[in-house]
Amino acid sequence: MANRRMKPSLFEELEADNESSSESRYEPLPSVWFGTDAELLEKMLDFYPHTPPTRILDATVNAGRFWSGSTRPVTGMDIDPKHKPDVVGDNTDMPFDDGSFDVIVYDPPHIPNQGKDNKKDFTSRFGLVIKSSLKQGYNFNHLYPPFVSEAFRVLKKNGILFCKIADYVHGHRFQWAHVEFINAAVAVGFTACDCIVKVRKGPITDPRWKNAHHARRHHCYWLVFRKSKKCE
Repeated sequence: MANRRMKPSLFEELEADNESSSESRYEPLPSVWFGTDAELLEKMLDFYPHTPPTRILDATVNAGRFWSGSTRPVTGMDIDPKHKPDVVGDNTDMPFDDGSFDVIVYDPPHIPNQGKDNKKDFTSRFGLVIKSSLKQGYNFNHLYPPFVSEAFRVLKKNGILFCKIADYVHGHRFQWAHVEFINAAVAVGFTACDCIVKVRKGPITDPRWKNAHHARRHHCYWLVFRKSKKCE
């Protein structure tokens, strides 16, 4: 007697439809990004949180360029009132209760103490409200531990921290900013989950930099952390 294929049950048909629907909705993220930060943030906000975030904190909102045209529920905080953020505050001592946010976005200054010339004003371009001293190594690494401690506190369980950060050369030394930030975040309890390389349109340069002894920085990183012992 020849084998005959049995008609799938209604349950099997529904299960197959659900699997097909889930596969069609899934959009993997590339590890190298050539688009804008705003476009990437939208992708990351859909990809990493377990559920759609209802409270997002931009802890360095500045002029809010990450959220131009966005309908996300974002609270913008900045230490400089001239940007008219939702909250004027210090992201190393945040005025929020424990477990207040699903996602925090952090974009610290990328280039300290560069000043300005007749072509570029690094202070206004990169939002450098504060300077870094010789004691601090002319970098902003000292700000990372107090920030990640506060971020861990105000995030909900399984909350996500996105950090845009760039390595740079200063004082004739390569500054491993992204490594310093990862170390600081892991030390307070975050799990480092992912890293996306964001390619710039061009490297950050200054006419005073005549001879470079390091490769021009043509990229930055978006680092992804979860307030959990695991990433998934």
